[in-house]
Amino acid sequence: MNLSYIINELAEDRAQYFNAIAPPIMQSSNFVFDTVDDMRKAFADEYSTFLYSRGKNPTVDILRKKLAALDGAEDCLVFNSGAAAIFAAVLVNVKAGDHIVSVEKPYTWAQKLFNEILPRFNITTTYVDGRYIENFERAILPDTKIIYLESPNSWDYAIQDLKAVAELARAENIITICDNSYCSPLYQQPYLLGIDLVLQSGTKYIGGHSDTVAGVLSGSRKMIEKIFYLEYLNIGSGIQPFNAWLLIRGLRSLPARMERITQTTYAVVEFLQQHPRIEKVLFPFSESFPQYELAKQQMKNACGLLTFVLKAENIDEIERFCESLEHILMAVSWGGHESLIIPKCSGVPKENFNPASEEHRMVRLYCGLEDASYLINDLRQAFDKM
Repeated sequence: MNLSYIINELAEDRAQYFNAIAPPIMQSSNFVFDTVDDMRKAFADEYSTFLYSRGKNPTVDILRKKLAALDGAEDCLVFNSGAAAIFAAVLVNVKAGDHIVSVEKPYTWAQKLFNEILPRFNITTTYVDGRYIENFERAILPDTKIIYLESPNSWDYAIQDLKAVAELARAENIITICDNSYCSPLYQQPYLLGIDLVLQSGTKYIGGHSDTVAGVLSGSRKMIEKIFYLEYLNIGSGIQPFNAWLLIRGLRSLPARMERITQTTYAVVEFLQQHPRIEKVLFPFSESFPQYELAKQQMKNACGLLTFVLKAENIDEIERFCESLEHILMAVSWGGHESLIIPKCSGVPKENFNPASEEHRMVRLYCGLEDASYLINDLRQAFDKM
């Protein structure tokens, strides 16, 4: 399906809303029925009609169809956060006593789910270095129900061979889930590589303006319908119509934003790789990246997010660098219009900082929509103040 068609036309029946260019925000909690039989049918099949906006809503439906098409999937659900999408994708596929295999160091709230919530129900998780398929093979147990992936992850950008993992899981009757937040559907489509459920943070590239929070979960119609009737309706974690409308608006400029961010990121990577205060730059489409060939094989491109390791003898140097930035903001997330930075040491008590640890000296940078020279000049003057 053509990308321009998906973003600008798919699921938009303008004749239904006064030929308006932008779809309306259907800020309605419920919907009217003319006959008892119509209401009876809605109760029997809420997945196919509008009954109550906790489930389906016309504005949200436009967004769902666009996002499913971008992923190359049959259907999708949109949640009020990425964490909610993770929760639903995992919970629907496990029961007490089951086992999960996950890549090591997944997103914080996935890890909390695996480490703190699921063990209450005797559901265990084994973490593996997902760069090697044999690690998945060794970790699978008779009661393994899920393989959880994050490719690339959001700090060192470790990549999993999605097609190989999907084939392994299918042979063992195991569900695969992949967090695709780093790439967005424009740069990677895990569903087309055989992954069962693909999730992403809609907060990031899809929204693009740092003004809404959302999570997206795509897959087969059968699986999405199952989640709809269980976790989605029961927990009430669906996105609200206004936030869905903001994501539709964000989609209009997604290709242009991604192209601009990509160009800027490459320029910033080149600058950092040559700077004397940099020990290492981690970026999947850099030829020095250990999994560069696999990245090019299953990703169309990489952009926005990169990590560099500072040459620093103490934590004060790292803090001084970050606090000297005049235009790049210190904050979590990525994908918006603004460039952001996070020092890994912000999660380390000062007394535990180890200058010999590469990880403690990592700084994650997101390149936004600013001019590359604007960001490079800001980085340069902050390096000078270290």
